[in-house]
Amino acid sequence: MTFMGVGTIMNLTAGNLSEDRTDRPQTGGGKVLTMEEAVLGYQLYPKNLYIQWQGDRNVLTYPEGTNLMGEVAGKEKPEVLMTLAELNRLLEADLKGWPQYEWKDDRTLVIMRQGKRYEIDTDKKVLAYVFPIAKGAQNVTSNGQELLAYTKANNLYYVDANGNEFAVTSDEDPNIVNGQTVSRNEFGINGGIFWSPDGKQLAFYRKDESQVGTFPLLDINSRMGTLREIKYPMAGMKSEQISLGVYQVASGKTVFLDVDDFGREQYLTNIAWSPASDYIYVQVLDRVQKHMKLNQYSAKTGEFVKTLLEEQNERYIEPLTPIVFLKNDPSRFIYRTNNRDGYFSLYLCEAATGKVLKRLTDVNADVEMVGQDDKFVYYTSAEVSPVDNHLFRVEVKSGKKTRLTQAEGWHKVTMSGDMKYFVDNYSSLKVPRVILLVQNDGKKVKELLKAEDPTKDYNFGEITLGTVKSADGKFNNYYRLIKPMNFDASRKYPVIVYVYGGPHSQMVKNTWQAEMRRWEMYMAQHGYVVFVMDNRGTSNQGAEFEKAIHGQCGQAEMADQMEGIKLLKSLPYVDADRIGVHGWSYGGFMTISLLTNHPDVFKVAVAGGPVIDWKWYEVMYGERYMDSPHTNPEGYAKVSLIHKARDLKGKLLICQGAIDNTVVWEHSLSFIRECIKNNIQVDYFPYPCAEHNVMGKDRIHLMQKVTDYFEDYLK
Repeated sequence: MTFMGVGTIMNLTAGNLSEDRTDRPQTGGGKVLTMEEAVLGYQLYPKNLYIQWQGDRNVLTYPEGTNLMGEVAGKEKPEVLMTLAELNRLLEADLKGWPQYEWKDDRTLVIMRQGKRYEIDTDKKVLAYVFPIAKGAQNVTSNGQELLAYTKANNLYYVDANGNEFAVTSDEDPNIVNGQTVSRNEFGINGGIFWSPDGKQLAFYRKDESQVGTFPLLDINSRMGTLREIKYPMAGMKSEQISLGVYQVASGKTVFLDVDDFGREQYLTNIAWSPASDYIYVQVLDRVQKHMKLNQYSAKTGEFVKTLLEEQNERYIEPLTPIVFLKNDPSRFIYRTNNRDGYFSLYLCEAATGKVLKRLTDVNADVEMVGQDDKFVYYTSAEVSPVDNHLFRVEVKSGKKTRLTQAEGWHKVTMSGDMKYFVDNYSSLKVPRVILLVQNDGKKVKELLKAEDPTKDYNFGEITLGTVKSADGKFNNYYRLIKPMNFDASRKYPVIVYVYGGPHSQMVKNTWQAEMRRWEMYMAQHGYVVFVMDNRGTSNQGAEFEKAIHGQCGQAEMADQMEGIKLLKSLPYVDADRIGVHGWSYGGFMTISLLTNHPDVFKVAVAGGPVIDWKWYEVMYGERYMDSPHTNPEGYAKVSLIHKARDLKGKLLICQGAIDNTVVWEHSLSFIRECIKNNIQVDYFPYPCAEHNVMGKDRIHLMQKVTDYFEDYLK
């Protein structure tokens, strides 16, 4: 489905947030959201089934009441796999509902509880293993057999099924961290422990932060306060040094990979084992993130074997996905990059040489692999539309492609272990949620759920999906627009632009209510037009779209957002003299950028956790998009908001978590200081015990604060 111009308009009645101000809107029939509902109203999201496949069995499992249900694919009725009473008996517990669980294999259920990992044989209804987890243990990772690895403090350990604990590392220096995630979770990194397929070897990250500067965070929970220092590598400064160790369980010995391509501050990403557990593959990225090598190493000795692939780009390289070997042919692997044909594509490569045999996904769209069998590779892609996500399969031998999901919208799929079936969980602007069981050829087997609209009793405004041309005229930027409740075409309404706009984000999708945050509808119910648009630099439109921001963050993004403003000003019901903007993190940076660069347009703004100057942001993210402050001083100076304080004319509220370890306090406090120097009035509200994202009840307070600011100064 393609959305053009103002887009497809439809009436949606949803919402639930209530506000205690005296100027509560007249509903005209239907409920109005409370603030608590707007922020924490999980009951206002469509019903879901939390489905997992039972290992490699074609059995769907999900909690229902006090039972864990199992449903054989293709059979009409589910059966009770295990009752809560049976679970309580095994755990010697008194649980009132099903806890979180996972499947270790096709019969072993895993539950973590009270410092223990329980592995339950669901066929025999007995405990297979009970692993004691040491106090303070984190990052628990199974070898798939009878060993668990985990970290305590800065060191790595493993425990066997008898409860015997073994130390893999024993570093006493607090600057040395083993087995934990590195590089601040950039480059697709989300862990630091990598068991070999045979379960006999344990690869792990070792991070040396001795050269990294510290930033102080103040904890006020004690009378005198406590200073907590965090390691924070800022752009252009010394960064962490990463190495990769391989521990042999049988011998108790560790070797470290001989990685010396780009110096000590290189990045090691996307760790992959060979199917035979004899080699490790690492994507090695230089500090400036413009050159990547896919290297092969001996797991036994750590020795470098060969470089299989290289990528270079004058802007940046961003490896995100490990290589995946073909199940039926370990002499070939699948490699994903957006540095060859302009989109994230899958390439079939020769394992011995790294030679690219062919582009498996030959489409002008970003794709993501979700599975494979002996014949096909399955992937999701944006090739139907940047706001839609669909499942496809491609035959490895012939290259023949088949679309497997048909209904318009955003499809989230979970493949069965043998790839014969998948669960299709999708929604669209008009559809709250549908969950289907589907064969791997796209044939529907069964409808598992069709959710009702949980907001049908609420008075919601119209939601519109549409497109606006990017400022360079090359792309369609997708937006959602929400009209006020009880819309009157003869009136002029104030506008709130909600913005994020940063890399790896997509705020607008063809999902139920277009990915709308409940607070947006809350504001629409209080008489505002709400507008959200994805600009260049965000996801799902290819490398040129994403990399347009390089070296000068905020510039292309602002230019695109101003094209959205042109659309808004063309609408007869928009009051062009009352436009406000709100955003958090990168969106906070964008909010202040828009307010100070276009003071004639934006009258009121609320910025949360804003990046003020990119030289104070972390190395991994900041240098990718901005290069180093030493190599790109003009770019850093151009986009810095420090000296934009003197240009502040409208009303600005800045909110900040006082123990924010992502966008540290230096940013907003420095901007406030510049405002004081220039005798510019600005409003400021810290959240004393909050990190980057203000959560829980504090978030209710935050969003009320944001709302009141617009009510006081924009309406």
